[in-house]
Amino acid sequence: MTMPVPGSERFNGRPVPPDQLRERIAPTLELHDVPAEAVTDIDPLTYEVIRHRIWSITDEMGETLKKMSGSPGVTEANDFDFAICDELGQEVQVGLYNTGLVASMDLAIYWILQNRSANPGIEAGDMFLTNDPWVGGGLHQNDAAIIAPIFVDGELFAWTSAICHLIDIGGAKPGSADLAATDVFTEAAPTPPVKLVRGGEVQADVLDTFLRKSRMPHHVQLDVQAKISANQVGRRRLLALVERYGAATVKAVMKRMMDDAERRLRTRLSTVPDGSWSSVGHMEQAVIGDRGLHRIALTLTKTGDRMTFDFTGTDPQVGMINCPYSGMRAGVMFALLPILAGDIPWSAGGLMRCFDLVSDEGTINNASFPAAVGWAPISSAWATSNLVAECLGRMLDTAVELRPRVQSVCTGSYDIVTLAGVDQRGVPGVTILFDTMAGGYGAQPVQDGADTAGILPIPMGRAPDVEMQEFLAPYLVLWRREEVDSGGAGQFRGGLSISSCLVPHGTPAPMGAAFSTNGKARGEATGLAGGMPGGSGFDAVVRGADVADLLRSGTIPADLDELGGALEVVQNRSETLIGLGDAVFVHPSGGGGYGDPLLRDPELVAVDVRDGKVSATAAHAVYGVVLGTDGQVDGTATGKRRDEIRSERIGGHPVERGSAGRDSGTPLDANLSLHSAGDTATVGCRHCATQLGPWGRDLAEATVVTDEPVLDAVPGTRADAATYVDDGVVFRSYRCPGCATQLRAEIVPDAQPTSMR
Repeated sequence: MTMPVPGSERFNGRPVPPDQLRERIAPTLELHDVPAEAVTDIDPLTYEVIRHRIWSITDEMGETLKKMSGSPGVTEANDFDFAICDELGQEVQVGLYNTGLVASMDLAIYWILQNRSANPGIEAGDMFLTNDPWVGGGLHQNDAAIIAPIFVDGELFAWTSAICHLIDIGGAKPGSADLAATDVFTEAAPTPPVKLVRGGEVQADVLDTFLRKSRMPHHVQLDVQAKISANQVGRRRLLALVERYGAATVKAVMKRMMDDAERRLRTRLSTVPDGSWSSVGHMEQAVIGDRGLHRIALTLTKTGDRMTFDFTGTDPQVGMINCPYSGMRAGVMFALLPILAGDIPWSAGGLMRCFDLVSDEGTINNASFPAAVGWAPISSAWATSNLVAECLGRMLDTAVELRPRVQSVCTGSYDIVTLAGVDQRGVPGVTILFDTMAGGYGAQPVQDGADTAGILPIPMGRAPDVEMQEFLAPYLVLWRREEVDSGGAGQFRGGLSISSCLVPHGTPAPMGAAFSTNGKARGEATGLAGGMPGGSGFDAVVRGADVADLLRSGTIPADLDELGGALEVVQNRSETLIGLGDAVFVHPSGGGGYGDPLLRDPELVAVDVRDGKVSATAAHAVYGVVLGTDGQVDGTATGKRRDEIRSERIGGHPVERGSAGRDSGTPLDANLSLHSAGDTATVGCRHCATQLGPWGRDLAEATVVTDEPVLDAVPGTRADAATYVDDGVVFRSYRCPGCATQLRAEIVPDAQPTSMR
């Protein structure tokens, strides 16, 4: 663990109650506000018109940035976002792009108000630049935000912000993330909020200081100018709205938007039975050369209309897999917005009033300066969102009317590859592969997860167009496709994830490659209600591939086995050279399944096999479906095969075939139900009515728990966990002792105690 730097705590952005914040702002800065009665008295028609106009302004800001940016992450993958905030920085409306980028924009504005209002001051026409993830406004240093105050009649009325991932902003390694870093000092330097625009004029000295750090200053400058322009568009449109309806009316709508979002979420939470749900995840390989597993723990407690996300028990910060407080908060919002608040306007300032965060400072997902946080979004912030998504899914599964919102964990990690070298135009450059935006979504209680549909943290993210990728970067894409068995097995199957394979093309020299991801030793996309985890990730470099000869002969290779050469498995954190004759294969995990795979309709399994989504091997071994030579389901043989699997699950004892509907209790998920008798509540199996124990207790002791090798049990696993980590890793299944239904399935360290909470 890195030693703390005295004085660095001044840059920790944290939530501040409005009354306290006002007391910390320079008295010379006048704030615009409206009385509480103005917020409640606004007429419904005016409210809806202005609310939708504010929403459309964020979209227009996004279009401005996309049209001006030169970064593929923006133009091709939608890795950016925006926020409109009130005078105190509370988020009134956030965009639908990368929600993590704006999950802490309010923290950055709180910091600016407290630390910049007196010196150098906050005035009309100003804009502040920051890429300090401890302050807020982004998750790591590549997330550079431009934040602009808006004044009306001399009073601070609102704020707009624009943020995107910048390809390179300095540091020891191309792309700015050092996979060997043990502290922030070999990564890109964080810049706390500095006045980039003063009175409408860009400050050349400030801009040059920021650009000078980058290996790609022209790209960075274009992105910075695009974000300035996006804020200018937001300012003009908001002021036009004020001119038409009046400042008091527009501000009342802004406050009402946050209040309504809070009210709607609290109302939803009130319909969910109170309880606690726990989950544990692990980060693999904290730094190049590490072979350990590093724990992140979460207990979600719901009481009344409020939630507490308690990360106590998470391991201390280590290596380069950390995120600061902003990343932990982003991990919560990654999952909360689409799963719990998908049909509630994303006035994040109101939604965030509905939960508390509990965490120890100096841990993996609440790291203290100077921890290395260069890949925070795709490491501990993403891992945090997996746990939040799992616990939210289990929580919502207890409320019948909210079950359609339940979703297993989507693609459990972002598989990022940075390539640096000389492009086809003879210009040095850095590129990031964004293909893994096409991840698999988690299954739901009523339908399969969508295949290669995207990733949960970026609702509008997309995999780039292949032709545009090849135009911008010096490589040729051999294939990009969905991978069989990558979605978690279940009564409803998790979505398949993408794989892509590329070779250098048009470049005169080898390329430097940096690989970073999680979930190779253990699939991170956890299933729900007995659904299986999505397949683990797998990256490889084929040294000395025969691609050139194959293409000359008219053959387009479509599989790793066809490439020839020598296959080199890539670790979670790896830096290597890609030779001109090498091929790069990248494959992230798919989405988690929902429900016991033995409950899946055999005809759906047959269709999946015919469509190449499930292998015949998985159909027989995991789903218990026997197919004839014509690909049709053999019903009699399938019934026998499923009975065999159930018997094997509980030690060879004969069992009655499970069928839902035999239990009359209140459903907790597809398998469990709650029975109340006076002050006592117990949990039972919905399929055979076997009682498992009191509600709120750990049910593991009442189940049949089995550990198996992951390679044998989980389809889509390409390499043994020992390839990546030294800890033993197993597939653990919890089965009903009566009917052998799989109640929970997970991939865990073999030393982890059994727990079914």
